[in-house]
Amino acid sequence: MAFLRNAWYVAAWDNEIPADALFQRTLLNESVLLFRDDAGVVQAISNRCAHRFAPLHMGKRVANGVQCPYHGLQFDGSGKCTGNPHGDGKIPTAAVVKSYPVVEKYSTIWIWMGDAANADAALIPDFSCMDPEHFYVGKRYLHAKANYVLESDNILDLSHIQYLHPGTLGSETVSNAITSVKQVGNTVYSNRQTVAEIMPDFLYAAMGIPHGQPVDRWIDVRWDAPANMLLDAGAVATGGERSAGKSFPLPHLFTPETDTSTHYWFSFCVPKALGEFAKQVAEEQVQALSVPFTNEDLPMLEAQQQMMGDADFWSLKPVLLPGDAGAIRARRVLDTLIAAEQKRAAQQPLQEPAVVPVPVRAPVSSH
Repeated sequence: MAFLRNAWYVAAWDNEIPADALFQRTLLNESVLLFRDDAGVVQAISNRCAHRFAPLHMGKRVANGVQCPYHGLQFDGSGKCTGNPHGDGKIPTAAVVKSYPVVEKYSTIWIWMGDAANADAALIPDFSCMDPEHFYVGKRYLHAKANYVLESDNILDLSHIQYLHPGTLGSETVSNAITSVKQVGNTVYSNRQTVAEIMPDFLYAAMGIPHGQPVDRWIDVRWDAPANMLLDAGAVATGGERSAGKSFPLPHLFTPETDTSTHYWFSFCVPKALGEFAKQVAEEQVQALSVPFTNEDLPMLEAQQQMMGDADFWSLKPVLLPGDAGAIRARRVLDTLIAAEQKRAAQQPLQEPAVVPVPVRAPVSSH
């Protein structure tokens, strides 16, 4: 399938990339090697050596780079070969591997898989709720054998929690929630609020509301292409103003591994200003959330993918329900962005191969 190339994707949590080791991950069908240089700055290059195509992650860290495990060529974070242990040590001009722009921000490593000249860090969506200076961030990762847009659909249409998560996240009043969808630029907002809901047990403790009291609960979702979402999940005693309640930011970040598999990072963020128990709350809540995400969402999404096979989503002519509005809006935005990117690429003039003049030998005189 076609992916949006000129966009920021999450490649890893910041703590997944250690100071002195190599980390490989497949992103958008490309094997990428991530490592920290001697200054601790994350670098990302193709995992395929330019010589005999060996996987570089099987090699070792050397000064500011990596050494190929097969023949010992060394590459730095720009993708340039910096060491050749063979012969006179001359480095072949073609000994270069692809490099990718990366930014370490909001507790995550962001990677740009398209034209490096377009990689503007200001385009990274706002996930300041994961700024480790001000928040404790409970972090989790899941690997899903399902297409990444199915994952987006799942978060943008939370009407499913009444049926897929009846004992963990949902309740009998979810299907009667007040919903709205809006689009600002290429950002989609899908908002959902229940009225007089009895929430699952663990949510009462998180919201600081007496157990069993009817609440008005909201789950507002912000989606930015390709698949980066921020939930604002909160509740207040029924009839109260939203400002009197408590809410927490819940980032959900998806990056395609392949056409039919996805990397999934999610977190629960608690302001450090709340005191000594903030870290404990962040860990307890993200662990509580990981149970339904792992045991209920993941099996359903993978079963969906198996039923769809290699078919395109729209070719199956899905029946649409009111709760699909946010997910469908996001799909339309993503499809439009990909189509525009492909059109621009098709209009790029082809570079003519360099013409190397062939010397003409003068005819040999017969005299």
